[in-house]
Formats: sequence, C-alpha cells, structure tokens
Amino acid sequence: MDKHHLISIFVAVVDSNGLAGAARKLEISPSVVTRAINDLEEMLGVRLLTRTTRVVRVTEAGARYADVCRRILSELAEADESARGQHGSPQGRITITAPGWFGAKFLTPIVTAYLDQHPQVSASCWFLDRVVNMIEEGVDVAVRFAVLPDSSLQAIPVGRMRVVTCASPAYLARQGTPRTLADLASHSIVSAGAVAPGHELRFSQSGRSRVIKLQPRLATTTNESAVAAAVTGFGLTQQMFYKVAEPLASGQLQEVLCDFEPPALPVHVLHREGRYASRRVRAFLDLAIERLRALPELQA
Repeated sequence: MDKHHLISIFVAVVDSNGLAGAARKLEISPSVVTRAINDLEEMLGVRLLTRTTRVVRVTEAGARYADVCRRILSELAEADESARGQHGSPQGRITITAPGWFGAKFLTPIVTAYLDQHPQVSASCWFLDRVVNMIEEGVDVAVRFAVLPDSSLQAIPVGRMRVVTCASPAYLARQGTPRTLADLASHSIVSAGAVAPGHELRFSQSGRSRVIKLQPRLATTTNESAVAAAVTGFGLTQQMFYKVAEPLASGQLQEVLCDFEPPALPVHVLHREGRYASRRVRAFLDLAIERLRALPELQA
C-alpha cells in the first residue's frame, strides 16, 4: 500500500478506538487494517499502537503521529478541492444528528440556512432519540444533552438545558400541587422514552441528586405525546425545557417542584475531525455554534 493509504487507515483506527471500528468505517476487512498498521510501524520503526486481544491503545508516539497525519490528510483534501476549481468553497455531504424534537425544531433552520449559503453541499439529518455512534455510523456533527465521557470527539459547549416537572393547571386544581418529593406517589405520572415498567424522575435536594422511581400511569415512546397528555390534564411529566417552553409560556402547563429542579444539562456540539475539520464541517460548526448559543432555551 502507498503511504497515504497507510496513514488514512492508521488515523481511522485511532479515531475509531480499534481495528474493527476502522474496518467498518473504511469498509475494508480487519485483516487489511492489521496489515496496514504492521506495514506502517515497520516503515517508521516505531510502535504506534499497543494491541491486546481485548483493546487497542495508541502509544504516545502514535498519538503525536496521528495528530500530524490528520493535518496532512486535511491539507491534501483541501488541495484536491482547490485543484478541482472549487476556490475553497465547501462541498460534499455533511451528516448531522440531534435528538428528534430538538433537531426538527431548532437545528433544521440552521441546516437550511447553511445549505443556502453553500450550494455545493448537501446534508443528511438524523434526528433520533438515541445516541448515534459518530465514528461507526459516519456522522460529522452531533448535538448532545449530557455530561460527556472522555473520548476522541471534539466538544464545543453551546449552552445548558433545564429539566422541568410540570402539569396543567386543571390537573393541579383537581389533584393538588405537589410540594415535596414524597407527594409524587399520589400523582399520575406521564413518562416518555420507554414503555418498560418503572420510571425515574430526577431531582436535586439539599445539593444532592435524588432519583425517584415511580410506576407511570401512561408510558409513551415519544415526548410529543407525553407533553400532549400533560396538556390535556392527565398528569405530571418531566421534560427538557425546550419541549414544554411553549405550553408553559401560554399557561397550558405550569412548573411544579421548582425547589427540587435538577442541575441543568450541558449542551455540546460534537465533531470527530478535530482542528483539521473539512471546510464543509468548519463552516457548519461556525454557523451552528453561533445560532445555538443565541437560543433562549439554552440559557439556563
């Protein structure tokens, strides 16, 4: 194999945290990946990866080499674009993922504005209520609501999202407003995201995290239906603020247990290309970060 191909495979192994992940990403066999790494290490005379039967870890020399290789690969890609007469304008396809409701409401206008600015780019939007493996599934940019584990992905903070518990005024007039966490046991709970028995509500009490496990009266797979049920007066639901911002503002829902509200979730934009991201990814990040940071829903 030529050296360009070898370092492309090596960077994919590092970014995928393993040989198998790189093979899936590049759509080649694991044996080809293994041979490429062996050839590159023999060519350089240095160990780039430490491999056991269970894990693959990059060595200190390998991490430094991978960083340089990403820059080289990025510059080569940009040189190719320039040679094709693109004059540095973004081109190609970008794949973006976000939670379903948030993506549809807040990210879609950002994506369409980006595409209007860059007519040589097309986009795929995966608005799903599951965590997408960006490396294995080939996703360029993601929006996540969570405290993030350490990873090779680059994360840019764009705000914080409150988690609120609410119900309709009619329900509260009929059933009473809960004042303590113990009061929840006598209320109808509407849960979303799972239909398995049992549901966890998260709160904060005296500076400590509290998890209350309750049997929901209504369990549904979508947040939209859970919010709709709460608006009709069926029960209490706990949601990220953006999902209930409009019915709260209109008076259809009312917040309860505000003194026990859990800490707001950090919101990040993630990408997997580091500081050597392609032009199309960099251009989208610039626009998305600016607009997301301006959203009132993320100003917790």
